[in-house]
Amino acid sequence: MKCIILAAGYATRLYPLTKYKAKPLLEVAGKPILNHIIEKVEKVTEIDEVFIVTNEKFTPSFEEWAKEYSGEIRITVINDHTTTNDNRLGAIADIEYVIKQQKVDEDIMVLAGDNLFEFELVDFVDFYHRVQADSITTHELNDIEEMKRTGIVEVNEGGVVTSFEEKPEAPKSNLAVPPFYIYQQETLTLISEYLQEGNNPDAPGYFIPWLIQQKQVYAFPFEGLRYDIGTIESYQKVQDLF
Repeated sequence: MKCIILAAGYATRLYPLTKYKAKPLLEVAGKPILNHIIEKVEKVTEIDEVFIVTNEKFTPSFEEWAKEYSGEIRITVINDHTTTNDNRLGAIADIEYVIKQQKVDEDIMVLAGDNLFEFELVDFVDFYHRVQADSITTHELNDIEEMKRTGIVEVNEGGVVTSFEEKPEAPKSNLAVPPFYIYQQETLTLISEYLQEGNNPDAPGYFIPWLIQQKQVYAFPFEGLRYDIGTIESYQKVQDLF
């Protein structure tokens, strides 16, 4: 299994903090957000390489980070060669870019580079092996305004995703979908198919409602906190918590 960490955004909502520093490299509790994520990835024995996909602007920063990384896992920084928020590829197109450029032909785990979380990725991978199908993660939200700002799914008794809506005005459930996914090797060609049909390449969640029309996707319910660092306020909140 390969792991793709999405880090090609420009984080304009976090300016001036991210004007010259990539969001995943902002520090929380004395180390970059990326380090917190990698520590979780390192526990997954199936993953033998991590691809960090970023843009032209922040490639040198991530390469510098990778040079200083002293862990066991192989890290490869991928430059998608975009230069501004206006010409960015979008997360789904970035996933396809990595798959094609690196000739990836095995299962992949996809993680956002700006989310901190308490649950263990090892448990997510165990779930994936049990269901033997593409898997997403879910956690319960109880704030209606928060629900309107994220992807919301409905799940049947067997754990199969039956509907997905991105930022719904009237959420059909309280199950939110953060950007952590595992896709089977056979699903990689479907990512290209999705993009070739002209679908939205931006947020990684947009792929899910299309995918559940093609095959079964399971939801792994996790407990514990998850923090999406998207604004100065959310970054300060995480700093205080940690």
